[in-house]
Formats: sequence, C-alpha cells, structure tokens
Amino acid sequence: MIVPVRCFSCNKVIADQYEEYAARIGKGENPEKVLDDLGLSRYCCRRMLLTHVDLMPELLKYEA
Repeated sequence: MIVPVRCFSCNKVIADQYEEYAARIGKGENPEKVLDDLGLSRYCCRRMLLTHVDLMPELLKYEA
C-alpha cells in the first residue's frame, strides 16, 4: 500500500528512492540494474522495493 519509509531489517531510509525506481521499472529497465544505480546493495533493502505492491490506485476507486 504505502511505500515503507525505512527498511524493516537495517532501518535505512528507502522511501525517497521509490519514485525513481518505479519510473525506471515502468520504462522497462532491469530491476537489478536500477537497484544497483540507486545504491541499494543490501538484500534487505532490495527486498523492500522489489516486493512492494502499490494498491493506492485500487483503493482510490472506493473513496467516498
């Protein structure tokens, strides 16, 4: 739903990198290369962005 602000394991701030990550993935770039370019080298931080599912557009359909 909402992008996690920090990595759950190491507490590194990752939310500021999500928009660039999503934009570049949407253009068809390789996720591995994008994460390397963003400086996310730890597996725990990479997991946070790779497994995030953006549900906000789905939830906004039910806004009153």
